[in-house]
Amino acid sequence: MNYRHAYHAGNFADVVKHAALSRLVEYLKLKDKAFRVVDTHAGTGLYDLSSDEAQKTGEWLDGIGRLLDAKLSPEAAALLAPYLEAVKSVNPEGGVKKYPGSPLMVRHLLRPQDRLSAIELHPKDFQRLKSRFAGDFQVRAIELDGWLALGAHLPPKEKRGLVLVDPPFEQEGEFDRLVDGLVRAHRRWPGGIYALWYPIKDRAAVAAFRRRLMGTGIPKILDVAFEIRPPSPEARLDGSGLVVVNPPFVIETEMRILLPELKKALAEDEKARWSLDWLAGEAA
Repeated sequence: MNYRHAYHAGNFADVVKHAALSRLVEYLKLKDKAFRVVDTHAGTGLYDLSSDEAQKTGEWLDGIGRLLDAKLSPEAAALLAPYLEAVKSVNPEGGVKKYPGSPLMVRHLLRPQDRLSAIELHPKDFQRLKSRFAGDFQVRAIELDGWLALGAHLPPKEKRGLVLVDPPFEQEGEFDRLVDGLVRAHRRWPGGIYALWYPIKDRAAVAAFRRRLMGTGIPKILDVAFEIRPPSPEARLDGSGLVVVNPPFVIETEMRILLPELKKALAEDEKARWSLDWLAGEAA
């Protein structure tokens, strides 16, 4: 489906993904001990919403554009504050002209003792990513196939942290690579938190993906799904999901507060829906 970040920056899927990602990072910050975030498909880090790519789709208007104007419950507003502060940090003049990708958003949330490994294979995207973090000793930009990072860069020396796997779905077999990559990474670092993003477009492929995850034997797998409309007759991005392995105990409760509010703000259709499903419990 080609989910290159530049075309879809700030859309509804980014909003849900980054809202959840910010909560995972905030949880890690509850302990003083340092942690590392590994972003396997980091992109460029920052996206200009006036660029040709963003203007071609205009998806951000129905994503972060809507959320900034939404009336949120006090509980949801508090949970979204770290994420929205990261967005506002790249828009000092107000409004939303730029959107932080996951590495820049994570960097905004890190404490001095925490680290980020931002991995990108696309040569031009990597050069932009590297320039973005030049001189920042808390960030290591690495030009590498993100799937390889799930072996070579785990576990991190901090022994605490989060791995975000957010592939562009440019090629066939990305769902299989997600499962295979998770199995390989979990074998090396069973105690890490993993967040795997996926598109909800081909429902049969999503169902097969979930079944494969359930068959891995990996415990503690929470599936967070968000759909802005019912299945479309043509091939469209109707929703997205985030599979979280080893989710912090507070995440399910927080997402039950956030997802209904995000649905009100972002839904395209009255049949929009969200779900939280445990694909595996404490003992898979």
